[in-house]
Amino acid sequence: MRLLHTSDWHLGRSFHRVSLLDAQREFLAHLLATAERERVDAVLVAGDVYDRAVPPLSAVSLFDEALHGLAELGVPTVMISGNHDSARRLGVGSGLMKHAGIHLRTDPEGCGTPVLLADAHGEVACYGLPYLEPSLVAAGLGAEAGGHTAVLRAAMDRVRDDLNSRPPGTRSVVLAHAFVHGGESSDSERDITVGGVASVPASVFDGVDYAALGHLHGCQTISERVRYSGSPLAYSFSEAAHRKSMWLVDLDATGGLGARRIDCPVPRPLVRIRGSLEQLLDEPSHAGHEESWVEATLTDAARPHAPMARLSERFPHIVSLVFDPEPTEQTQAPASYARRLKGRSDQEIAEDFVGHVRTGRVADSRERRMLGDALEAARAEEAAAGESEQPAQARVGAGERHPADQAEVRA
Repeated sequence: MRLLHTSDWHLGRSFHRVSLLDAQREFLAHLLATAERERVDAVLVAGDVYDRAVPPLSAVSLFDEALHGLAELGVPTVMISGNHDSARRLGVGSGLMKHAGIHLRTDPEGCGTPVLLADAHGEVACYGLPYLEPSLVAAGLGAEAGGHTAVLRAAMDRVRDDLNSRPPGTRSVVLAHAFVHGGESSDSERDITVGGVASVPASVFDGVDYAALGHLHGCQTISERVRYSGSPLAYSFSEAAHRKSMWLVDLDATGGLGARRIDCPVPRPLVRIRGSLEQLLDEPSHAGHEESWVEATLTDAARPHAPMARLSERFPHIVSLVFDPEPTEQTQAPASYARRLKGRSDQEIAEDFVGHVRTGRVADSRERRMLGDALEAARAEEAAAGESEQPAQARVGAGERHPADQAEVRA
């Protein structure tokens, strides 16, 4: 049996406020073409169909187009809800959709009831485990504890109970949306640590021929039989090095497995570049990035004027700008505030402050004179106030504490 494993479509998501709807439509057309060309027996979608619980109408319309395309091909599709989806909303109409070969698995209570697929070698039991939020499903599944591992084990116990009731040699596939030990995460996945430790051991899937996972956005192999397809598109710059793909999985008559990757269309490459503004504008080696989505990190000591506008002249698809000045003698952090002040005059402290807030551009001669005049005026005002508040004998021989010493005492 030939299976096409995909996940994490995130329909309706944008990339730094750039719409990805056209790119998602292109991917879905690619998925349909692949299913037809490779003579796929079933498509597996391991959750996060939508990017949020209440998706925009444009995303719902695109999903509808994909379902019609799959139904017209006559390719059975098994789909689960992920942590980004609203299981109830995604599952609306599932009873009717199954007659068109679209099997939505969004109810945790049904995780032990498989979709039965068949080929020349017999049946394949395909179980859909939607995203299981421990605090919501632990009691219903009879989990001994409330964490992610416990609820997945309880769900898989139901899977194994059903599988053991079927004829010997029945092949099995599980779809799940979870963070499995050994998986590598990226910045664009929503944290699922609420409800217990997020990651679960791959051993929870022992006993099935293939576990088609969703949630992590990088395509990766946890073990021969436990794999993530990853997202079809990059959704953060942390995915710039990802090769976006789907798994084409072949199960033989005895459950032996072969898998190869099918690359997904790349709407626009992602690149991170770093340097001063002038370096980024002039560096010849960046010529190949001018049509990419760009995240630029500026290392200038002082923030330059209108950097985004200037960079966009060379990189019209720049979408992210980060400031990370290279440290200098003036900007390197001291060991402590008190140590930095100790032994320094008020004038030096004030000049250092000016250089700090202006990211390395120290006070010029005119500004130093202005600071000196202001400090002298402050001292004169303080002295005048002291003359009016203290008797003369209390002031005779009184030592003056330097501001640096005061800071040291407070520290």
